[in-house]
Amino acid sequence: MQALTSESVVVRPGRDADMPAVAAIYHHHVLNSTGTFEIDPPTLSDMLQRRAEVLARGLPYLVLCEADRVQGFAYCNWFKPRPAYRFSAEDSIYLAPQALGRGWGQLLLNHLCEAAELAGLRKLIAVIGDSANAASIGTHRRAGFEHVGLIRSCGWKFDRWLDIVLMEKTLGASDQVPPESFRPGASI
Repeated sequence: MQALTSESVVVRPGRDADMPAVAAIYHHHVLNSTGTFEIDPPTLSDMLQRRAEVLARGLPYLVLCEADRVQGFAYCNWFKPRPAYRFSAEDSIYLAPQALGRGWGQLLLNHLCEAAELAGLRKLIAVIGDSANAASIGTHRRAGFEHVGLIRSCGWKFDRWLDIVLMEKTLGASDQVPPESFRPGASI
């Protein structure tokens, strides 16, 4: 995938060298937001391993940079590990605190949707932490995701119960035709 640009911002595939910045962004969200239900920030080694897993499955892992500084990241990974789910993936998207409110989340998510379709996915699923997370819900809605469910009080973080919002976006030919054979080299 080639780098995609919008003004001074570049969305491109993530590299190993980006991972310290990616880990720092995620660390912030783990400790300060309900967008993720993780409680303890993963190590840089953990984040490198997670990225390697995504890439080994032939799925996209993107970063958004401004002036060569990583300001956000997005990726998708299989929704469930069983082989029947291999054409459906859950998206994840996080921005640095200083990058919020600039429309960059929308830009990043739009590119992730395009990359996911190119990777052969037919469905993207958003599992949005906290039903009060209006920014993420709105970003997904503007990217063409539809609300498909709410699971109440399924997470406990910051001394309170949190819902998750489920949204989906159909990609490519969706369920109109059988998928071509799965990408060679991708593990199940």
